[in-house]
Amino acid sequence: MTSGRLMRIESPIDGGLVTSRREVLRNAAGGFGAIALQAMLADELAAEMTGSGGVNSAEDPLAPRQPPLPAKAKRVIFLYMTGGVSHVDSFDYRPALFADHGKTITVDNWQGKLGEFKRYLKRPNWQYRPGGSCGTMISDLFPHVRSVADELCLIRSLETDHTNHYESTLGMHCGSWTFARPSMGAWVSYGLGTLNRNLPSFVVIAPHAPYAGTQTWGSDFLPGAHQGTQIIPGDDPVPNIRPRVGSSKLQELELAILQRANARHRNKHPAEAALDARIRSFETAFGMQHAAPEALDFSQETAATLSNYGLQPGQKSGFGWQCLAARRLAERGVRFIELIDVGSSNNWDAHGDMQTHAPLAKNIDQPIAALLTDLRQRGLLDDTLVVWTTEFGRTPYHEKADHPGREHHHQVFSSWLAGGGVKSGMTYGSSDEHGIAVGENGVHVHDFHATILHLLGIDHERLTFRHAGRDFRLTDVHGEVVRPVLA
Repeated sequence: MTSGRLMRIESPIDGGLVTSRREVLRNAAGGFGAIALQAMLADELAAEMTGSGGVNSAEDPLAPRQPPLPAKAKRVIFLYMTGGVSHVDSFDYRPALFADHGKTITVDNWQGKLGEFKRYLKRPNWQYRPGGSCGTMISDLFPHVRSVADELCLIRSLETDHTNHYESTLGMHCGSWTFARPSMGAWVSYGLGTLNRNLPSFVVIAPHAPYAGTQTWGSDFLPGAHQGTQIIPGDDPVPNIRPRVGSSKLQELELAILQRANARHRNKHPAEAALDARIRSFETAFGMQHAAPEALDFSQETAATLSNYGLQPGQKSGFGWQCLAARRLAERGVRFIELIDVGSSNNWDAHGDMQTHAPLAKNIDQPIAALLTDLRQRGLLDDTLVVWTTEFGRTPYHEKADHPGREHHHQVFSSWLAGGGVKSGMTYGSSDEHGIAVGENGVHVHDFHATILHLLGIDHERLTFRHAGRDFRLTDVHGEVVRPVLA
């Protein structure tokens, strides 16, 4: 499968002429074959144009690789809440914000604009209470998550670079706020490969795309085998995965034709070692026809397990479904699993009224606590890193006194980690007394990413890919591992 070359072969099935091996690929695995083909052709172009700084492009792109550093985590479950969860209403307890409600302050950075702006402090809508034996203060928005506070490593000093949804969503996923770059999940897949050749190494379970769309799980200039595969909760979670051919026997015959065509091409071009890697990428698509439906079949889960996640027997949607699917995929060797709660509409963007946080929190609270508990009980939490985050926080003030909403706030917000080699039952960093700016131990998104990669055994400065004449990495030229949170 070299650049732009098409190979003509006789098809014994219909006696006609197949224009190219690519057409055979499109037909062989049904609808899902087209998705796999897109990734394979992207791999071909990438291998043609450039090599990588860390992984040989001629190798199997999804082969499991030993991390260069001692790894605490084998996989990541990344929980992403779209729209900007208010840190001061959820995980950042600021007593002074309760006490000083209604007082005026002057801020010098509002919505990314510099100057002096008079604003009214606004108290949280929910009370805070201590959780677990560690006593971490978490609001009544998340009573179930609060009950597992002893598992959490809560970071209250995260900061990002942009006040808009699109840019900050891109930044949290790709480490770039201005240009599309490979998603963190794609970088992890590129660096570590997969543990199960019948499933993608990077899966995104989302009912809708967030701001920045599918770029949030794209592979960009990395080989296409590393882009995220979206699973959509519902009756048909992986569209077009079922083969279009009438029987498995017929499909096997078509794939045999493809294998013979590949063998002839490989014999003519023995130096093209990358061809084997692209063939194996397609084989993952074939394996998924059997592995994906099994992974997403909850019929063997106990009634107690379903109840813990807030699910009814036969239910095929909701964040509880996403969390249970994540646990099952983690058990089956998927490296990076991202869960997105909602899309770019009807999300946490509470400009008008903070009470819109209540149903969104109820949707995710019990399932997240169930996921952490389930992973712990199954012995998976120690080597599974669970990450909870959003693109930015919300203002602890408003330009109008007693306004019920909050605006975007990128200067400081909260996220947490659990399992996978982080200290549990602790908080790190803080905002100032009103939750307006970093108070101490600031953690930039680049530091956040560097720490996640470190826990997977990856040096964020050495995981690179040469593109357009320079070496790129997830953390650009920044990032420090936040070592105080490491167990």
